[in-house]
Amino acid sequence: MEERKTIYLCLAHMSEAGVEQKYVKEAFDTNWVVPLGPNVNGFEDDLKKFVNDGLQLGEKEVVALSAGTAAVHLALLACGVGPGDEVLVQSFTFCASSHPITYLGATPVFVDSEPVTWNMDPDLLEAAIKDRIDKTGKKPKAIVPVALYGMPYDCDRIMEIADRYGIPVIEDAAEGFGSRFKGQVLGTFGRFGVLSFNGNKMITTSGGGALICNDAESKNNIMWYATQAREAYPYYQHEAIGYNYRMSNICAGIGRGQMTVAADHIAHHKHVQKLYEELFADVEDITVHAQPAGGEYDSNYWLCTITLDPALRIKGQEDAYKEVIKTAVGGAAGVIHAVESATTDCQPNDNVEALRVYMLSKKIEARPVWKPMHKQPVYKNAPAYTNGVSESIFKVGMCLPAGPYVTDDDVHYIVASIKEAIER
Repeated sequence: MEERKTIYLCLAHMSEAGVEQKYVKEAFDTNWVVPLGPNVNGFEDDLKKFVNDGLQLGEKEVVALSAGTAAVHLALLACGVGPGDEVLVQSFTFCASSHPITYLGATPVFVDSEPVTWNMDPDLLEAAIKDRIDKTGKKPKAIVPVALYGMPYDCDRIMEIADRYGIPVIEDAAEGFGSRFKGQVLGTFGRFGVLSFNGNKMITTSGGGALICNDAESKNNIMWYATQAREAYPYYQHEAIGYNYRMSNICAGIGRGQMTVAADHIAHHKHVQKLYEELFADVEDITVHAQPAGGEYDSNYWLCTITLDPALRIKGQEDAYKEVIKTAVGGAAGVIHAVESATTDCQPNDNVEALRVYMLSKKIEARPVWKPMHKQPVYKNAPAYTNGVSESIFKVGMCLPAGPYVTDDDVHYIVASIKEAIER
């Protein structure tokens, strides 16, 4: 019997025609192996066309960068964020949404989620703005909503609130490449929009990201900061601190090939989501998280997520959190940072952890959802406006494989394995 492959959460998938190899070969053949060149320009043009599709007013510009984290950093910088400032950021997210705020000496102010999309709660956002003004005497410098697992945030309400208070919005659409709200691509609503092309994203450049800008002037300013902020002299003159954040011509070549299959990847993720919904329809105590009905929200379903009722019992649950993890976890391939305890004061329920371990035994990668940033020890002193939503979802939520390598047979096997794991 053939040994079953390991089903990973989300892995990059090259185009069938190997277009990526063509562009990468051109980069080597022409010796363009630096952070500029024809592939960088071509990739930016492809992205510009992609994000402007369905846009009614004002064409956007795009800058290709070394990472989505770099894009967040430069967007904050361009919004004038500096030491002593505060930035409102969604708590239910990956750390790359908030860490760059601290790079600039500013303070992240975390805003909890609403229960439908799991994204930034507009009512809590406005309450936070008012309270920060009362407490500090000044407005926060920026607002960072996040497209969690590709799910759009309420762009209408968040932008209305931001405009009313005159605070720029930096959309973290790192997980939301191709997701739309009312037909408009995420990342094109605010002053800036962040994209990521990490190896596990909807399309990949192996590593990399991009920043969507409102106009050519903003793009030029971002490019200047991303290339060490060099002044226009025949020698190296620096009057501001810059960064080495531009994307390489080789990575951009991969990106150009990936753009030829971007629509296929998005369609595949949506198909996998629909299949999960169908197969879990008769499973009690497990809910597949889905976008709101009505047509305004159009998620790319970068990852498909489920929640487990706390009463659901999983095989091996009595052994959950009994041993300290001694191997590399998540995306930190080969990186082991030893810990002394198997538990923390905020963690998924025992049945979620038991299911994660059970799925590993079936060669299926599954993970808990993001731990809210306001519960991370590194941010224990940061202001937070919470309603309990993200913490409650973190306790019961799990991510399931959804990438281009995940077949229909794989999805059937994943769901069958989960059913098998449930103790009746």
